[in-house]
Amino acid sequence: MSGGTGKVVVNRCMSLDGFIAGPDDTMDWVFDFAAPDAPWLAEIAAATGAMLVGRRTHEVGKRMRAGEEAGSAEKEEGYPFSGPVFVLTHEPPDPPDPGVTFLTGDLGEAVATALDAAGGKDLEILGADVAGQCLERGLVDEISVYVLPVLLGSGVRFSPPRPGRIDLEPISSTQADAVTILRFRVAR
Repeated sequence: MSGGTGKVVVNRCMSLDGFIAGPDDTMDWVFDFAAPDAPWLAEIAAATGAMLVGRRTHEVGKRMRAGEEAGSAEKEEGYPFSGPVFVLTHEPPDPPDPGVTFLTGDLGEAVATALDAAGGKDLEILGADVAGQCLERGLVDEISVYVLPVLLGSGVRFSPPRPGRIDLEPISSTQADAVTILRFRVAR
């Protein structure tokens, strides 16, 4: 589902054994392999006009920005994205976080709102549950996976179990330092 030239893209760093976060939602291991100033990250950020994030992922990001996780990038060294961020949640926080728009209600409407705000650029979907729901509803155009050379053994899987098969068409496979970048188009 895309409007204008922007695509709805699920972007993920993932361990070789299929985890996008470690136990207790830890993400510090990502920075062992993906420097915040990596050119491939800058390229992704430049193509991204907005993000739609799940509430749990938003909370993990807040913890990382606060430096509460060993190995976390400092706030000024994080992902070089500066567009609008939308958080899909059943219950917005009180008080709300500044600089973030909380959305409740229909997933399709949330994706449409965030894609419109992307201004013709890509909408990046973050969060295992939100991405899984978007894939299940046919709202995703592409998936980009950044496979890191580590086995975590446990944590948050790439996608929670969902009914139904989703076929993907390979777009590209490249290597950037220790990261293997796989891109897929969601078959319609």
